[in-house]
Amino acid sequence: MRTNAKAGVVRGSLLTDPQARAWAFQIVAVIAVVAFGWFLFHNTQTNLAHRGITSGFGFLDNAAGFGIPQHLIDYSESDTYGRVFWVGLLNTLLVSVIGIILATIIGFILGVGRLSPNWLIRQIATVYIEVFRNIPPLLQIFFVYFAVLSPLPGPRNSLSLWDIIFINNRGVQMPAPSAGEGFWPFWMALGLALIAIVLLNRWARARRHATGQTFPVFWISLGLFIGIPWLSSLLFGGPFLWEIPELRRFNIRGGWVVIPELVSIVLALSIYTAAFIGETVRAGIQSVSHGQTEAAASLGLRPGRVLRLVIVPQALRVIIPPLTSQYLNLAKNSSLAAAIGYPDMVSLFAGTVLNQTGQAIETMAITMSVYLAISISISLLMNWYNKRIALIER
Repeated sequence: MRTNAKAGVVRGSLLTDPQARAWAFQIVAVIAVVAFGWFLFHNTQTNLAHRGITSGFGFLDNAAGFGIPQHLIDYSESDTYGRVFWVGLLNTLLVSVIGIILATIIGFILGVGRLSPNWLIRQIATVYIEVFRNIPPLLQIFFVYFAVLSPLPGPRNSLSLWDIIFINNRGVQMPAPSAGEGFWPFWMALGLALIAIVLLNRWARARRHATGQTFPVFWISLGLFIGIPWLSSLLFGGPFLWEIPELRRFNIRGGWVVIPELVSIVLALSIYTAAFIGETVRAGIQSVSHGQTEAAASLGLRPGRVLRLVIVPQALRVIIPPLTSQYLNLAKNSSLAAAIGYPDMVSLFAGTVLNQTGQAIETMAITMSVYLAISISISLLMNWYNKRIALIER
């Protein structure tokens, strides 16, 4: 009788203990997920075997046999599918990086403009935000590509800037740089200038905290950034040799061509994302207490310095988390470039390579992993920066 009573107590406690039930539910959930994953894997392998389709990543060593209009690394039709992967990855990163930079600059201008005391500037920023954030990004990409860039004249009638930059319906053709005599000394001088700028900023910040006196950091930093590399060019020779594009009969030869697909996707995504960033910046600035602005003005600071030294540093703590989401959205929306034929990961690897090889599972898994890695990298970088600027309570 005692044994049964003790067993009843133990059984009852396991059923009513919240921690025990939580562990039981988690174990059951893990088993269910693993079983479902195994079912999908086994079912896929069986179907592939019945259809005679081989799996694996050996296809990456096969010759691609097709050309790519834009590649940041050397590429030819005889290169492998693995080389195509790297070309598509770099093209995707190019769109994401340029788009994030442009969207951030435009977005911050819009956010500040939305709060401007000037009625015209405020209304222009408001109209921009309300228009572009409510139009789907794919339609904006189509508009820029088909309505803005396609009607441009052909190469023979290109719009010329100083006879070195030509704009036509085939893209923007500009001088292409190559390494000159002072190439490596130039980059070493540029690195030295950046180190000097960082040290100067730290010294000026410590000096301001200790004495309250400001130092013209911006102009001195600009002088270092330009002067040290310029001095290197005088001593060791020019760092670059420029190949100037020239109009020859019916086409323009030489130089570097920025294809219209790249211009379209970068402009459209930057304009679209900047509208959301502008609202984020506006909300962040408005989150700063108005007393901070009044206190800074009472010290004699000009409005520009109040914005740069007082308002924006405090607003960043509110701006950064939603700004991270906008960066992630821009990176993922870059996959829409396939709609206009830009050679990114989706168009090249999940499109052309998949159609030629039939390796749907492998190509889609690689493509999804790339976008996952890009998103995680952006999140980690922004979270690190967010922690770095966070308020530290004493």
